[in-house]
Amino acid sequence: MEDLTILLVGNGGREHALAWKLNQSSRVKKIFVVPGNGGTGAGGLDKVENVSNVQADNFDALMAFAKEKEVNLVVPGPEAPLVAGIEGACKAAGLRCFGPSKLAAQMEGSKTFAKDFMVRHKIPTAAFQNFNDYEKAKLYLESVTHDVVIKASGIAAGKGVIIPVTKQEGLEALKDIMVKKEFGVAGEEVVVEEFLVGEELSILSFSDGYTVKSLPAAQDHKQVFDNDQGPMTGGMGCYAPTKVATPELVEEIHRTIIQPTIDGMRKERMLFVGLLFTGLMITKSGPKVLEYNVRFGDPETQTLLPLLSSETDLAELMLACTEHWLDAVELKIDSKFSATVVACAGGYPGPYVRGDEIQLEEAPAGTMIFHAGTTISSDILKTSGGRILAANSTGATLTEAIESAYQGISTITFSGMHYRKDIGHRALKVPFPSEQNDTPARGDQTALTYASAGVSISSGNELVKRIIPLVKSTARPGADATIGGFGGVVDLQAAGYYRPPLIIGAIDGVGTKLNIAHEMNKHDTVGIDCVAMNVNDLVVQGAEALFFLDCYTCGKLDVDVAAAFVQGVARGCIEAGCALVGGETSEMPGLFGEGTAMKDDGGKYDAVGAAVGALPHGQKLLPDKNSMVAGDVVLGLASNGCHSNGFSLIRKVLQRAQLTVHDAAPWDPTASVGESLLTPTRIYVKPLLRVASHGVVKGMAHITGGGLLENVPRMLPDHLAAELDARRWPLPAVFRWLKGAGALEDMELAKVFNAGLGMVLVVAEADALPTIMALEEAGETVFEVGSLVPRTSREGCLLRGLEAWR
Repeated sequence: MEDLTILLVGNGGREHALAWKLNQSSRVKKIFVVPGNGGTGAGGLDKVENVSNVQADNFDALMAFAKEKEVNLVVPGPEAPLVAGIEGACKAAGLRCFGPSKLAAQMEGSKTFAKDFMVRHKIPTAAFQNFNDYEKAKLYLESVTHDVVIKASGIAAGKGVIIPVTKQEGLEALKDIMVKKEFGVAGEEVVVEEFLVGEELSILSFSDGYTVKSLPAAQDHKQVFDNDQGPMTGGMGCYAPTKVATPELVEEIHRTIIQPTIDGMRKERMLFVGLLFTGLMITKSGPKVLEYNVRFGDPETQTLLPLLSSETDLAELMLACTEHWLDAVELKIDSKFSATVVACAGGYPGPYVRGDEIQLEEAPAGTMIFHAGTTISSDILKTSGGRILAANSTGATLTEAIESAYQGISTITFSGMHYRKDIGHRALKVPFPSEQNDTPARGDQTALTYASAGVSISSGNELVKRIIPLVKSTARPGADATIGGFGGVVDLQAAGYYRPPLIIGAIDGVGTKLNIAHEMNKHDTVGIDCVAMNVNDLVVQGAEALFFLDCYTCGKLDVDVAAAFVQGVARGCIEAGCALVGGETSEMPGLFGEGTAMKDDGGKYDAVGAAVGALPHGQKLLPDKNSMVAGDVVLGLASNGCHSNGFSLIRKVLQRAQLTVHDAAPWDPTASVGESLLTPTRIYVKPLLRVASHGVVKGMAHITGGGLLENVPRMLPDHLAAELDARRWPLPAVFRWLKGAGALEDMELAKVFNAGLGMVLVVAEADALPTIMALEEAGETVFEVGSLVPRTSREGCLLRGLEAWR
């Protein structure tokens, strides 16, 4: 067999790990690392030599060096040389390259390229839009109602991803990327995509362009601080294998994502040879791609290579990929766990100091210290980057591996050093009792705890920590929106009410729309619904919403899901101008499950909210039924769709039509069924308060459960009815489809749904045009839909022109 002389390009922790593993191969004669780091240059690897007189980005010089040293395999470590076309330089020089072509490397080099590829090949990913124009991106971001992730399209060293908590944070991030060029040319294009909730996984797959062989799924920790807080980094630690990645899930990922990716690239004539890194979010609707990388991940490489069996030769795997006989090689994994903890320079991922001296004590047996941002100067090991060193260890259990890795970290000292202290925290959570034998043996005297009963106080505390900034963002005059006390406080005078106002309260929930949220694993928009259903009920009485409280009840608290819900609540409160002053999170094992209290609750929850508002002293409480007369004009404000009512019927129609929430919506080809139906209830508060304060509105009806037929009469006196002409406003496509697919009668549709009108107003004929103009100026779509007429029957809402719905 041919001996291998390898040129390894790069200087990070990934390259040290690759050199360490390749050094163990009997087929490898020599490994040149350009430029390498303090670990590859320390002399501990007998076949490894750093090369400092050749620049890694000078391909001509690299190829000349390779020819001189009789290199026969080039292994680019980072993405930059691959995106720049090092594979083409190797091909021109007659050298094998373990890495994809320049075209194929665009799967990492351009997130917009990768997203468009996923659409073409129906690979599941988050909903998204690509932009190269700042103003268009800004307008889009201002228009969306779901949480987003903003990504610089180009290469940004793993830090070009921003997850804003508020709309303002998102707009600032967009400006930083596209206008201020925080990530340079990488930010000339951006991807604004839906924020996904779930468990994140990384799968690293060898490919020869046809065959795929993957390493165990790993879980990285991207954010710099414990509890997944702070800015994104290149990676603070990692562990593998993961509890989440069951054999069934891994098979699904290969069948629906990884193999279709490799096949799709081949069909588009960009054969993928090398290592494909697939970043995934495991949502409740299945795995979705977050990103592709076209090389080994860091710190995934330091975590996964120690799991390779001694029978598996990494060099041979690489060679097999370059020569397209990967199917002839067996990839074997040892049955153990691996964990890696990264030690960083002070200030990272922001500005940091280089050149600090590093002290290393002897690492415990079985623990490997991989170098990243290190260099040797005058025989002294010094810092030269942001992520400095990583301690890796393996063990029979994950706990054992993590504990040993932290013992390794304790042997490292340098100025400003920091690291996360919770690597593997998701996997180490105490299993929910439904995963255990929860029936106590007769006579068992073991001390019981609240946790053993299925209630996690620590999860509740973690949720509070996560939502404090969300709650704080809703502060308004008179209410500072802080949580943690025994109740919320509102100062009416500070809120602008110097004379005693009339206090009005409302309480409502989201209903079975929550089932769609569960199926889609998307919970932020229903938080907006919860607020909207209440504050809209206040404004129809002329009241300004002052504060809001929510109640979130679940069988088992999922912090990510609950935080997403509260994020939606906060956004709704901001839109309505009220403060979120408190709430109740109630974990009640067994409430949503079948059988006993310790059975699986399936992650279900219910949510209700209550809003309290004020009507200024002397302002009329609406509806003002005594002022209404025949001939008054009825105005309708457009809805955003189904809002929060009728979902039991909607789900029945979907079942009849054999549609799932993940299918394309027949009424909207740009969205899935679930995405469209989860469009949140429109909040009409601010525009309506403006016109109500002028005294021109006689009555308002929020069109909720009961549709037009039951809600419009609620604002009318007994002697008047509202005569509405269905030809005067368009029936939205979703209702037209529901009507047809469910064979719904006209009157059934009108008494279940809003039929396109989320709010209905009564004004005097003389006030109709000024009111329409004021509402349209505030951004509402307004229709003159009818008038008040004498009531001659029990019906308070008369519909005419229903042929327009057929």
